[in-house]
Amino acid sequence: MMSRRQGLLLISPLLLVLAGFFLVPVLMLLPTSVSVYEPGTGLVKGAWTLANYTQIVTDDYYREVVWRTLGLGFSVTLICLLLGYPLAYLIARGPERWRVPLILLVIFPMLLNLVVRSFGWIALLANRGLINNLLMQLGLTAAPVKLLFNFIGLFIGLTHIYLPFMVLMLVAAIRNVPRDVESAAATLGSSRAHVFMAVTLPLSAPGILAGSILVFVLTISALVTPRMLGGPTYQVMATLIYDEYMQLLDWPSGSALSFALTFMAVAIIWLSSRLTKRWAGMA
Repeated sequence: MMSRRQGLLLISPLLLVLAGFFLVPVLMLLPTSVSVYEPGTGLVKGAWTLANYTQIVTDDYYREVVWRTLGLGFSVTLICLLLGYPLAYLIARGPERWRVPLILLVIFPMLLNLVVRSFGWIALLANRGLINNLLMQLGLTAAPVKLLFNFIGLFIGLTHIYLPFMVLMLVAAIRNVPRDVESAAATLGSSRAHVFMAVTLPLSAPGILAGSILVFVLTISALVTPRMLGGPTYQVMATLIYDEYMQLLDWPSGSALSFALTFMAVAIIWLSSRLTKRWAGMA
């Protein structure tokens, strides 16, 4: 059996990569996040403050952006899971001849540039876009429905962009579920629905966890699509951080928001990991 020391040696290259490309850059922002910023002057040397962090909690505008970002992340993750699981199940357990064409259909949108896909959704969701024109021609609405520069536009665009990530994670997890375990449960008298709920779904929990974490983190940190489909006024944390850094030149506030975003992502990853392990252990 592999010793603990051998295990650490095996994962040490990965730990070095994480430390070099993630942990160190994030920690380098820490001094900036507690610095004092004066508009027109820049950072005040030798002055430190926690106001940049307390502002995120106490300021109504910042709190609204934080809750909006979390709500968007959970919503996109949930709908990607609900849409992605049936498709992944069909790919993993469907006829062999369908597998490659279906996987190619899932992967194909990922081959297109993110900006191109976002512009495509702008053409569809605009006031005079395809969807609004169709709704008005069918008589369902008298005026264009606002589908851009709000939650709806971001939700649709981000779901379309990150759904393939969820599907690919779930396909791998479902294919790893032993078919003989499902057959044994069916032999003991379980219905197909009970076999799925009691065996297949819990045993595919690692894929659900991996896909959900990936989609959630990508959603809350997305910049290009929220900027294009949300416009300059409908802010999420990533676009707010960008504006703090690049437009307002308020690096301390941008760094504090970056830390808050990182903390939320790590906390939710840890919590979801604990819950999923407990759920999978009950299978």
